[in-house]
Amino acid sequence: MKMVSALLLLSALLGTPAVPSWRPSCYKRALKDHDCHNIPDGTEDLRQIDDGLQDHFWEGKGCEVICYCNWNELLCCPKDIFFGPKISFVIPCNSQ
Repeated sequence: MKMVSALLLLSALLGTPAVPSWRPSCYKRALKDHDCHNIPDGTEDLRQIDDGLQDHFWEGKGCEVICYCNWNELLCCPKDIFFGPKISFVIPCNSQ
């Protein structure tokens, strides 16, 4: 009980929340038998964002998660985390 009280007091003094945030975070996905240059169209549920943004893909049906391909793995993040809230709204969304 003393430990919990000490942690709450310490977190209040440092200005950080005592409970971790449930904000969506980034994650990595391995590309099985593929690399960034041979992802077949319509597979892995990925769509290239734009010709000007090589190796950047939308994941899923919407335009909320962006993946960056680095050789044979994807780093996927919510668009606001990946580009920041001031830039993410100008990235073209092709949800088809």
